[in-house]
Amino acid sequence: MLQKEALQKLLEAVAEGKIEPRAAVEKLKHFDFEPVGEFAKIDRHRALRNGFPETIWGPGKTPEQIVQIIQAMRDRGLESPIMATRIEAETFAQLQAKIPDLQYDPIARFCFLPAPLTAPKPPGIIGAIAAGTADFPVIREAILTAELLGYTVQPLIDVGVAGIHRLLSNLHVLAGVDVVIVAAGMEGALPSVIGGLVDCPVIAVPTSIGYGTSFGGLAPLLTMLNSCASGIAVMNIDNGFGAAILACQILRTAAKLQDKNQD
Repeated sequence: MLQKEALQKLLEAVAEGKIEPRAAVEKLKHFDFEPVGEFAKIDRHRALRNGFPETIWGPGKTPEQIVQIIQAMRDRGLESPIMATRIEAETFAQLQAKIPDLQYDPIARFCFLPAPLTAPKPPGIIGAIAAGTADFPVIREAILTAELLGYTVQPLIDVGVAGIHRLLSNLHVLAGVDVVIVAAGMEGALPSVIGGLVDCPVIAVPTSIGYGTSFGGLAPLLTMLNSCASGIAVMNIDNGFGAAILACQILRTAAKLQDKNQD
């Protein structure tokens, strides 16, 4: 994956005569995207465009397709983590047979190859809050995504509104974070409560946890969209990954603005 620094180094090497232009062309040939068989095109330009690498969506792909995509992403260097979401344990077993060092989190159904984190950790802390233990797989997906991208995460689990004292006894945790991801099922009230307690962005993630009239996460989704607390961003049902990317983008944008002000 060609990052800005890697691209600059490549161009400097060409200018200094260390790399032949023809070799540089080979490295840049798939800069925008790279075909994998007839079923995928790796977006190698994505991290350069928006700061975060492409991630593999597992459902709908065969294990062999996922293996080929991971291997193609890895072949050009592991400068960014390789992540695949919604991977079932049976599928992971087949993937690991071909990629032995592939790692897996069965709770989040998330497999990954971490990249060496040579740069300092980005500034800011992401709060990752799950209303109940049953919501943990969704928030775990968010935690893994953010941590693999180098961000610091502060988890807080099982502090839903049915026992609000559990949340209120952790107000010091809320006070120490810079953006909060809140995953909740059932009626999905927790993001509204937290939105009234913090002075930072709140990202709400409805989960598909609940009895029949929760409608697989639709009820908490509507609650979050109708939140009385202002300024809450709402993700799609069970989308912990998307919530983590948004949280990282918020912190990244804040850091960029701070750098501009210093200039």
